[in-house]
Amino acid sequence: MPGNDEQPTSMSTTVSEDASSDAESSSDRCNSITSASDFDCSRQSFTSDCSSSKHSSPSSSPPKTITLDDVMSSARDLSNLTLAHEIIVNRDFHVEQPHLSQNSLEKQVKDIVHKAFWDSLESELNDDPPEYEHAIKLLEEIREILLSFLSPGANRLRTQILEVLDMDLIRQQADKEAVDIQGLASYIVTIMSKLCAPVRDDEVKKLRESPDYVVSMFKEIFRVLDLMKMDMVNFTIQSLRPDLQRQSVEYERAKFQSVVEKTPSALDHTTEWIKSSLEEVLFSMPTVEQPNGHGKAGKALPSPFLVFNSGFIRLLTWDYHKSPLPETLMTDEVRLRELQRRLQLLKAVASVLLIVYSAIGGPISGLPALAERLKRMTSVLLEGIHSPDFNLSEALGNVSGQICCELNKSLTERNYPALPPELQVTLKGQITSITQENNPIRSLLEGRVQQYFRVLLATPNSHVNLPPMPGGLALIQPELTSLAVTFVSLVNFNKQVYSPFYMMILKTLLFSNEAPPPAATAPQDPSIQNPVNSK
Repeated sequence: MPGNDEQPTSMSTTVSEDASSDAESSSDRCNSITSASDFDCSRQSFTSDCSSSKHSSPSSSPPKTITLDDVMSSARDLSNLTLAHEIIVNRDFHVEQPHLSQNSLEKQVKDIVHKAFWDSLESELNDDPPEYEHAIKLLEEIREILLSFLSPGANRLRTQILEVLDMDLIRQQADKEAVDIQGLASYIVTIMSKLCAPVRDDEVKKLRESPDYVVSMFKEIFRVLDLMKMDMVNFTIQSLRPDLQRQSVEYERAKFQSVVEKTPSALDHTTEWIKSSLEEVLFSMPTVEQPNGHGKAGKALPSPFLVFNSGFIRLLTWDYHKSPLPETLMTDEVRLRELQRRLQLLKAVASVLLIVYSAIGGPISGLPALAERLKRMTSVLLEGIHSPDFNLSEALGNVSGQICCELNKSLTERNYPALPPELQVTLKGQITSITQENNPIRSLLEGRVQQYFRVLLATPNSHVNLPPMPGGLALIQPELTSLAVTFVSLVNFNKQVYSPFYMMILKTLLFSNEAPPPAATAPQDPSIQNPVNSK
């Protein structure tokens, strides 16, 4: 473990991360899912390799009986995959000590066991003559913890710790009642001050100022050592993150392949997800005459990236109560849920602002400060919109009232007449009506948001030259752009890892029963065939 000046400070945990995306600015390529460049794809695109790596092509095996060992092994692989993925994509990921509820059974048992141990230690040290058995065990444990903190090159400090905390010598001193427990504790605190992270300096300083009561000092030493162990783990995570990121695609793909081989049903939900997306794309595609000379009409072969991107777009409105996520997206469920919640709030805010600016028009146009106040006010009042018990109608009523007050204030300050009562009533009615599922404003913005996300998914390098924002979304452009870039980054990384599995499933769905109709060739999405690392 690095010394005091090398330790990282504590980090705060968040569920979302800022990442760059791999989409580009041209929106023309994704204006319609029925364009020729979207649905035409050569048969070669389904048979070409997705990667040159040995793990790029997932293997399939015949059905077999699943044993308990297979289940446990798959659980370990999935746990390792989840942990590695979290370290890679969540820059703020860190380990914290568990905080037990004060009234929990676990906390009560832990307190009882610890109290019994420390009472036993106190009783032994107060005996005449003192008994040092437990104290020596504690010193030995502390020595091992301190040694575990040392970097491989810290030989001098390692030798010093082994000499001072020489268990054989301490046992001999204990037999002669010559052990200086207080002196050893002070030495331990000194070593801790050299090894701890800067964030623990105050904690170690308190150890120096603690009373000379040995049992209390040992209690505090172990408490601070537990904190230092967490710092060590988090420092290790930080150190490993660059290496994990370089090998992340191959590692995650290999781990998931291991799970698939041991669990035949490991891709069931993913298959249903791709099947639904394929059906959606095929339904939207026009019927074309087959170029086989027979003059028969049929569906062209859809491009893989169009099918997969349509599936990813569906995640924006995914109903987690009705359908579980595809297995390939389980490691990102927390991020996807958070993204969906934020997007739901943004769409509601955009709907309200579009209604307001359409109804009032010129008198409030060109006032960015007013627009920002209205947006912030609406966002605060609609916070928690994703909650099942959130009363959206009531909240929108409050929003309309506050907006009318803010508008009247702004209008009168600039010598405009206040809003007529009938206009305020109309405005309130239009705002509260967005709770209706088929509300035209709601449907319009929902379609434009999906169009914007679809453009970002379909084109490279959009983080450099972002595509134009669709009409009606300009007031939430900064927030929506940030959200879209995060989503695209997440999707692109998922494609890198799991595109071989997706291609295998899609080929099975298209070609398992009958030969597909010939289709004109079209360029395949580079993010599927040769995905670019978005990290």
